[in-house]
Amino acid sequence: MNRKNIPVPEPIARLQRQLEQLRNSRPARTRLPESLWQAAEELARQHGVYAVAHPLRLDYTRLKNRLSGPTNLRRKSSRASFVELVAPPPAPLGGCTIEFESLRGGKMRIQWKAPTALDWAGLLRAWREAEG
Repeated sequence: MNRKNIPVPEPIARLQRQLEQLRNSRPARTRLPESLWQAAEELARQHGVYAVAHPLRLDYTRLKNRLSGPTNLRRKSSRASFVELVAPPPAPLGGCTIEFESLRGGKMRIQWKAPTALDWAGLLRAWREAEG
């Protein structure tokens, strides 16, 4: 069956008559009242977007977007423009023992009991240079 031959359901036909009266009494390209858009949304949920947009001469994409929720512009505006990440303070060290062994067989053992961390990479680099 051709889409043109499908009868328009009565609730859509009623809204169609209201829209025609409104369009005839206003200048062309005037915004439709929000109440009529909401009525079209309800009908689109029941009958489908095309079945409502076509006979009412509404913008199909706009009606479909209204059904899907807020637009992407609203979602983008809620994004943070700056995010600061704050690391928790390091846990206090109860003490540790570190052992290094070089390729030449040299060994270094460190027993660290201070509550603060040590620059292990710098210490290892200095030891390698001294051994080299």
